Amino acid sequence: MKKNSLVYKLILTFTLILAASTILVAGTLSFWFKQYYFNQKKSELDKQSLIIENAAISYLTLDKSSNLTTLNNVIDFVGSAVDADIFITDNMGYVYAVSNEKDEKYTYSHLGISKEQMDLLKKGQSISYSQKADDSGKGYVFMKPIFNGKYFSGTIVMTTSMDSINSEIFKVNEVIWITAVIAIIIGSIIVYSYGKRKLTMPLTKITTAARKLASGDVDSRLEIISNDEIGELAESFNIMAESLRQIDSNRRAFISNVSHELRSPITSIKGFISGILDGVIPKDKEGYYLKIVYDETDRLSRLINDLLDLSAMETGKIKLNMQELDISVLIRQCLAKFEGTIRKKGIHVNVTLENAHQYVMGDMDRITQVITNLLDNALKYGHENGEIRINTKSKGDKVFVSIYNDGPTLNQEQRVKIWDRFYKVDESRTNKISTGLGLPIVRLILTEHNEDIWVENYKDNGVEFTFTLSKI
Repeated sequence: MKKNSLVYKLILTFTLILAASTILVAGTLSFWFKQYYFNQKKSELDKQSLIIENAAISYLTLDKSSNLTTLNNVIDFVGSAVDADIFITDNMGYVYAVSNEKDEKYTYSHLGISKEQMDLLKKGQSISYSQKADDSGKGYVFMKPIFNGKYFSGTIVMTTSMDSINSEIFKVNEVIWITAVIAIIIGSIIVYSYGKRKLTMPLTKITTAARKLASGDVDSRLEIISNDEIGELAESFNIMAESLRQIDSNRRAFISNVSHELRSPITSIKGFISGILDGVIPKDKEGYYLKIVYDETDRLSRLINDLLDLSAMETGKIKLNMQELDISVLIRQCLAKFEGTIRKKGIHVNVTLENAHQYVMGDMDRITQVITNLLDNALKYGHENGEIRINTKSKGDKVFVSIYNDGPTLNQEQRVKIWDRFYKVDESRTNKISTGLGLPIVRLILTEHNEDIWVENYKDNGVEFTFTLSKI
């Protein structure tokens, strides 16, 4: 994993957060346990001091000679139980009983209880504190007053080594911090493993697939199943790759179709002209073949013009000149262009216009091109001596223009593909007279007008194209 990668930085950040959180918890637990242990120690010493207090009162109120031994036995036992040295003082602070033989030197000497401490003891308050290193004593000190009835009779002083206390605290802290270190290590491994599985590996796959896609491998796909942003990214990548594959497929098909459509007339033109120049074609037949060359040249010109129009519209280079136009008049004008073809095929044209003058918004030249292409399509696919019907009808703020021909109906696949470039429903009938670009151009023009067009089979026979225009 690269150190400057985003995933590495994320994993490192999560690990540091985990480590900081664990250390904070461990430090808090250590501090809490230290306070808790001291409180427990104080509570333990306080409970044991009750036994000593009873023995001390008995010593003070009964036969001192016989009960001193009992008192010493009690403080010896308690001292061993709580691991503490115990001193019993009178109400002036002088020691008269000790639990440890080596502390007998303090007997009948003042223990050094300060006036402030003595005042607190006389008020019935217990005192606990830790002695400093340079002070006499053994570390932790607990003092509890002895009361005989209402009278202050002395003090129980219990001292325990800080080493023993600290050793217990150290053991617990050791467990806490070892657990914290183990938790950090295990957490880091889990974060790394999870990050590698959920981030590094999927992103590596996406990067590899993206590079393949950039190199032209449009069939590259990702198999990442995840219900998070990585999964959404992989799904978006696959959608993009599929879109690019489709675009590449369309590009290849377009190039193939253009090559075929251009090669066919060029081959015919070249062959016939070559025949004329070489004298292969007789003089009396030259006019006939020159007519074919002219038709092929016209076909080539139409193909190039359609391609230029299609390219210009797809790249948004054509600017519409929106104006008010009379669609009824425009339909009649476009129909007049095809009078010769209509008579030649014996086609009956039925025109039903809702109004003699119906005004709509549109680009005059482009809407003329739409109507012309649809009429041309109807004449190509309509039957000899058949029928073409043209209707206009307004609904709401739209005018619907319908052009029907009695040609063969379209199946579902054909109804979808007729809007594709170079698609021809009947290649044998229209190969020489159609470029296969008319309907795609019609759809692009109407899309630029924010209008719609659709095709429907008319009952049991015939096809009807309908498009909309905005009414004024």
